[in-house]
Amino acid sequence: MTQPLTVTEDTITDVAAARWATAHDPRTAELMSALVRHLHEFARETKLTEAEWMAAIRWLTDTGQISDDKREEFILASDVLGLSMLVVQQNHRFDPSATPATVLGPFHIDGSPERGWGEDMSDGLPGEPLWVHGTVRALDGTPVPGAVLDVWQSDSDGNYEAQLPVDEARLRAKYTAGDDGGYCLRTIAPLGYAIPMDGPVGALISQTDISHYRPAHVHFLLAVPGYEPLITHLFREGAEYLDSDVVFGVKRELVVGFERRDPGPTPDGGSSDVPWLECRYDFVLQPG
Repeated sequence: MTQPLTVTEDTITDVAAARWATAHDPRTAELMSALVRHLHEFARETKLTEAEWMAAIRWLTDTGQISDDKREEFILASDVLGLSMLVVQQNHRFDPSATPATVLGPFHIDGSPERGWGEDMSDGLPGEPLWVHGTVRALDGTPVPGAVLDVWQSDSDGNYEAQLPVDEARLRAKYTAGDDGGYCLRTIAPLGYAIPMDGPVGALISQTDISHYRPAHVHFLLAVPGYEPLITHLFREGAEYLDSDVVFGVKRELVVGFERRDPGPTPDGGSSDVPWLECRYDFVLQPG
């Protein structure tokens, strides 16, 4: 395509957007030309200086360099900017009776070990024993047999496996629902925690009054054939930071009670010698 020999402050946006609109894939052309227009508008609106733009380039470079196969700093950046939840909500407009979706977060690890009914994924780590159980069902109430629940959470210090120098699976597992859709898992009660503040995202947040904490929660991922994939959390009722979650992930429907129980029978058919917590929750899947 041809363009003016000299582009000006007034013409460069149209010229650049038109150039990127030549992408061979129509969706790529749409995305890139729109990105050019919005970036240029941001620069104009804020009267962006060269020093500020170079600082932004440095921040993006640092974000990439600190990321690895366990740490996803760009996901964290997207989360704290609210972009992750916006994209989730745009792409998962479920029936009101379905379990709402939330963000994946930066700490999910593929290939978690499989656990049986009520098995303990905490493997003796310190914390209050917690049993989570319920059913996986469709919108019409019918059970979803064989649904696999990929579960992960932080430890009693607020750290995920991805943040620690460990080689074994830690506080993550996969549980399979029975023929009646029922599931049961054992773990420890999660605590609220701070997002990693030792990287570029933390450095940026530290310049604001934004709370860098997340309320206590357990992550779940359910990918069942015939249904929309569900990535969600269960948040502990009464936990701190429910109204200021740094990644905007809290939904009222996902705030559940962790009921304290005396020593005795547990939902997996066993028993506990110490007081324990019980969380009952039914996951309701949206048809695909």
